[in-house]
Amino acid sequence: MESGTAADGALSREREKAGGEGGAGAQSPHPNPLPQAGEGVQLPASKPLLTLKGWTAFLVALALVCAVAPLLNLVVPEGSALHIGDYAVALTARIMCYAICALAMDLIWGYTGILSLGHGLFFALGGYAMGMYLMRQIGRDGNYKSDLPDFMVFLDWKTLPWHWTFSDSFVATCLFIVAVPGVVAFVFGYFAFRSRIKGVYFSIITQALTYAAMLLFFRNETGFGGNNGFTDFKRILGIPLQTPGMRMTLFVITGCTLLAFFLLARWLVSAKFGRVLQAIRDAESRVMFSGYNPVGFKLAIWTLSAVMCGVAGALYVPQVGIINPGEMSPANSIEIAVWAAVGGRGTLVGPIAGAFLVNGAKSWLTVSAPEVWLYFLGALFIVVTLFLPDGIAGLAKRVWQRRAAR
Repeated sequence: MESGTAADGALSREREKAGGEGGAGAQSPHPNPLPQAGEGVQLPASKPLLTLKGWTAFLVALALVCAVAPLLNLVVPEGSALHIGDYAVALTARIMCYAICALAMDLIWGYTGILSLGHGLFFALGGYAMGMYLMRQIGRDGNYKSDLPDFMVFLDWKTLPWHWTFSDSFVATCLFIVAVPGVVAFVFGYFAFRSRIKGVYFSIITQALTYAAMLLFFRNETGFGGNNGFTDFKRILGIPLQTPGMRMTLFVITGCTLLAFFLLARWLVSAKFGRVLQAIRDAESRVMFSGYNPVGFKLAIWTLSAVMCGVAGALYVPQVGIINPGEMSPANSIEIAVWAAVGGRGTLVGPIAGAFLVNGAKSWLTVSAPEVWLYFLGALFIVVTLFLPDGIAGLAKRVWQRRAAR
């Protein structure tokens, strides 16, 4: 009897053990079961806006723009080897305006897959909005001593056109700098994206748009100065433009604007909004099947990029001293795409570096060998397309990885 009882107990324990293993296998056939109702879904951890090295580089750039450059230009005497001349300051400020455009191009082309060949239009619209204000600031200091701009007096205009109504207000001008490119981009993008125009067709339409706008602004009766545009600016906010202090102030504002737009772009592409943009770039049809409407996302980033170009144009005009319809030429819009491609699409830092590299080379070659510049630009674009599809940023990343591997 005792042996039978022991055998029965052992058998019972074996059955319980087998039943426990079988029950566990039946309840959890996979090592990572799907979450049940009421359980939270574990999302990937959000990345920081910038790494420690990134913040260090950002603060160094901010210090160079806000402290080092003003000190070397305004305080260090001209005879010193550390002095930065006015020409270098103006050239760097102009390239920083171009870098803002390249950053805007990266948002729509590098991260969303929309190649625009018409962003020169938005750059020029922001420039014209600022130019109208600067023309009104001339007052009676013009050649004809009239309250009207000189080109209007020359064309025998008696009153200002209706679209010049608020051009004497700096606050209204700032609103127009943002609103005019934004509204034009929103209206155009709404109909284009709703019609599902994409690829090369979208690029051609944007180029046709900027070319049509250029022809319109060339006409004298539109009230934008015709082919001469706006020039001979005197002051801004009542302060003369040609003083060293004002030149450096505009330089600092331009640099801070570029850095602020970089942080904004970095925040956007790191958030869920940016992940959806990259999904639209890679597989728009799958994004639609997942329940997202790509039209709203593309329209938002398209409008933002246009506003960024408009702000860049507004900062460009008082530092260069002229704005004319030539800024809307298709060649200028193509150059913006070249800056982004050379620097590296989808990196944010790459297009900024590309703008500095290409425009620095342009400034040097157009002086030393002007007939070579266009050949150099074409060859550079071909080399990048064939051998450096990721641009300078991609090349630098590969070199860094090889050094780390060694």
